[in-house]
Amino acid sequence: MQSRENEKTIIAQLGQPVLKQKAQVVEDILGDECQNLIKDMMSTVKEVGGVGIAAPQIYHSLRIFIMCSKPNARYPDAPQMAPTAIINPEIIEASEEIEKGWEGCLSVPSMRGLVPRHYAVTVKYHDSQGREHESVFTGFIARIFQHEIDHLDGLTFIDRLESMEDLVSESYWYEHHAKGV
Repeated sequence: MQSRENEKTIIAQLGQPVLKQKAQVVEDILGDECQNLIKDMMSTVKEVGGVGIAAPQIYHSLRIFIMCSKPNARYPDAPQMAPTAIINPEIIEASEEIEKGWEGCLSVPSMRGLVPRHYAVTVKYHDSQGREHESVFTGFIARIFQHEIDHLDGLTFIDRLESMEDLVSESYWYEHHAKGV
């Protein structure tokens, strides 16, 4: 993989075939390809100001995503979380409690959807050092995890909407739903 330090990252947009594919399991977490991809994804998510990004969003059909929750204009109430590489994730258990919340996506620009998600998920994944973790995520962090794992399974938040009435333009969302923005 080549270094892209001076290149602006291009995010795959809705309609790109890579966003509909089921991503492949990462076999060599400590290998250069995976480690360089993680670095690229970390810099990309910072560059674009997201709270998460999945490898398919930068045209790599591999089971890797970055979670990096922080308050920002799009998610002012987001909790603070250090950027974390999530490799080969699985949801082991999900709460029965479902919570609808507004989501946007770097691959679906200018749109927001009111998406039902499990309030809590028990998950298993590997970190960038190859260590296995089992964690329970709740609330907004659980939402990010579910949103990003959907990308690895070829889904976007639009696929999770209960009704097209739950889809709005981002400008409408800012005007009618954003708090303190």
